[in-house]
Amino acid sequence: MEHHIAVIGLGYVGLPLAVEFGKRYPTVGFDINAIRIGELNRKIDRTREVRPEEIDAAEHLHLTCDENDLRESTVFIVTVPTPIDIFNRPDLALLKQASATVGSVIRKGAIVIFESTVYPGATEEECVPVIEKTSGLRYNVDFFCGYSPERINPGDTRHRLTTIKKVTSGSTREIAKIVDSLYQSIIPAGTHLAPSIRVAEAAKVIENAQRDINIAFINELAMIFAKMDIRTQDVLEAARTKWNFLPFSPGLVGGHCIGVDPYYLTHKAESMGYIPQIILAGRRLNDGMGRYVATQLIKLMVKKSHRITDATVLILGVTFKENCPDIRNSKVFDIINQLRDFDCMVDVFDPIADAFEVNSEYGINLISDVKDLTRTYEGIMVAVAHDVFRDLDLERLKADGCVVYDVKNLFPDADAYL
Repeated sequence: MEHHIAVIGLGYVGLPLAVEFGKRYPTVGFDINAIRIGELNRKIDRTREVRPEEIDAAEHLHLTCDENDLRESTVFIVTVPTPIDIFNRPDLALLKQASATVGSVIRKGAIVIFESTVYPGATEEECVPVIEKTSGLRYNVDFFCGYSPERINPGDTRHRLTTIKKVTSGSTREIAKIVDSLYQSIIPAGTHLAPSIRVAEAAKVIENAQRDINIAFINELAMIFAKMDIRTQDVLEAARTKWNFLPFSPGLVGGHCIGVDPYYLTHKAESMGYIPQIILAGRRLNDGMGRYVATQLIKLMVKKSHRITDATVLILGVTFKENCPDIRNSKVFDIINQLRDFDCMVDVFDPIADAFEVNSEYGINLISDVKDLTRTYEGIMVAVAHDVFRDLDLERLKADGCVVYDVKNLFPDADAYL
């Protein structure tokens, strides 16, 4: 059976997938963003996940924003974002839109595989009905589905699509084997065939919920140790000498996965009459970390007799993680907002983030070039551990009595650490 692949959504997840499939199969990479398609056709990937030579190597890949180019496809893979709304409820709008797009071009016998993170049951309860309604075809009669949760780690050059074992599933036993075989053909790390789509969906959300809870525990310890004037990293280094101590560190939990996925699980649980305790407690604590560290910086500045109104504060890093341009759900914006609530004058320096995106999304004029750091600051917050910050001359940026709060433990001479 010759597969004709279509990847719907060319972001952090979809583009690497389209490139790998495009090395082996006729593949259409589709995105509704014409600017994104234009950049990719010029071998420019603003996510920094795929290098120009990798796009060149995908000789069977066609990049497009024209839905008509999808009509010859036999396998559709949906990789659009699944965020949460302002009330922390799942927002499936893009997923349903993508399902409608597939429904408008799908033919009998096709397979639709979803990679977007959802709660258990969403593929068959939310996406399948949209495809059926749009196409007029019947599920598991005229078309079939699979689910293979994405495991992309933005900015990670070691753990990439081809080096991470892939969970697969299908709507029938036969389709599950086809889906598994398809991914095996491009992923040397191998696959794990789950017994059902719902199991595969559940596996994805608990992966990140588990990390979220563990980080919340360490963040709470950091708050406790701060009151005891004990450096958290010193405690963790001592504890890690035991073979089975889990190596988590305190920090800001943002991004499109860890800070979002647990809400998909809790939403489903609540719809079935169960109110999660531990998961939501961890979420509340982690969601408040940006405000917490901002307030800690203000307290330290007060102790050094700084006047807080109009105090100059520099934030180093605005992305949700180090060496990655992704600003989705970054908790650094909570720090900025909290400091502005104190009437501080806040500058933000990040040479990795997209300045246009930061400005359009948050109205912040980002400093992207170290040469543009021309004044001194009464407070400096090291929020993201970009490698380029390690060579930064902090002394040049410090005003008299400057307080340096290092969330990421980059600078040994900082005044305080998370």
